[in-house]
Amino acid sequence: MSEVFDVLVNQPFFAGMTDEQVRAVAKSAALVSFDEGSVIFVEGGPARYTYLILEGDVALTLRTQEHGSKIIQTLHRGEFVGWSWMYPPYRWNFDANVQTDVKAVQFDGPKLKKISLADPELGYTMMRRFTEVIVNRMQALRIQLLDVYSTFR
Repeated sequence: MSEVFDVLVNQPFFAGMTDEQVRAVAKSAALVSFDEGSVIFVEGGPARYTYLILEGDVALTLRTQEHGSKIIQTLHRGEFVGWSWMYPPYRWNFDANVQTDVKAVQFDGPKLKKISLADPELGYTMMRRFTEVIVNRMQALRIQLLDVYSTFR
């Protein structure tokens, strides 16, 4: 766990949190890696984890019958992959495909929820920060959609 703590304490997402708070969050985490071409999760599968990318690139893809699999966003170092673990029905909405070898911190969602409930201040801090991640991701997707639809004029 101390290795995970050492990684997390230097990540911008955790800036301003106390060492005690980061240590608590580190209890729900592990260092993981994925090889280029592998799949982290698949749309419709059970969502239990979130991943903080330390190195590499992950493409979020959406599958449709008409167009097959399309990349809707590519995530890089310092970004989180996956928040479906936070909300019922706890199923992934996209596929996450590894574009280049990835090193990441994997957080166990149910454990993270348990830690957050035990410490409401930490829970609020984490929820606020994850909400910011979600809002930023949605704004990026909005810009991307505006760009796509502007070509149909």
